[in-house]
Amino acid sequence: MVYGLFFGDSITYGEYDGVFGGWVDILKRYALQKFHEGNGDELILFNLGIGGETTEGLLRRMPVELSARNSADGNLVFISYGANDLAIKEGVQVVNREKFKENMIRAVQQAQQYSNDIYLVSILPIAKHIDGVVVSSGKLRSNEEVIAYNDILKGIAADYSLGYIDFHSALLEDKEILLSADGVHPNEKGYGMMAEIAIPIIEKYL
Repeated sequence: MVYGLFFGDSITYGEYDGVFGGWVDILKRYALQKFHEGNGDELILFNLGIGGETTEGLLRRMPVELSARNSADGNLVFISYGANDLAIKEGVQVVNREKFKENMIRAVQQAQQYSNDIYLVSILPIAKHIDGVVVSSGKLRSNEEVIAYNDILKGIAADYSLGYIDFHSALLEDKEILLSADGVHPNEKGYGMMAEIAIPIIEKYL
């Protein structure tokens, strides 16, 4: 029995998807269905997404979460952060690029103690109407920063020979119809597309 641990923020949690519960929950159901059909090994997926979390919060809880869900048969670890880190609030970036890179490397090193199968997940594009705009939460995000933070993630994935799931490229062209009204979270269609991209990855472990 292999465990899959999905660390992330509200997009991992599946916020704004009242139909499917987000991409990770779609994967959970898919893995369970395959197992019950007798089409593979049991893969138990844990949605460890917390709304609003940054890499600072991740580092505080990651060792506990990893040790509490450590399968003798192996673990997959997915790390999906950046959308909250890159936000600017009251003129200050929540977690700047240099600190974000440092935090992500520390997170990868923690994960490596429990897993040989680690995937970094790209940050999604944001909708045109909130690009560079301060929204009701007081946060400002820009696609320019999204690209810069994704470049950091790609670099870490290359340096540490990790998987990289590029949701950004997949959703970019049709982002205006794949994102919810807040311009940050996917809608059901967006989450569905993310799950379709991720299914071939988890199928390798079924």
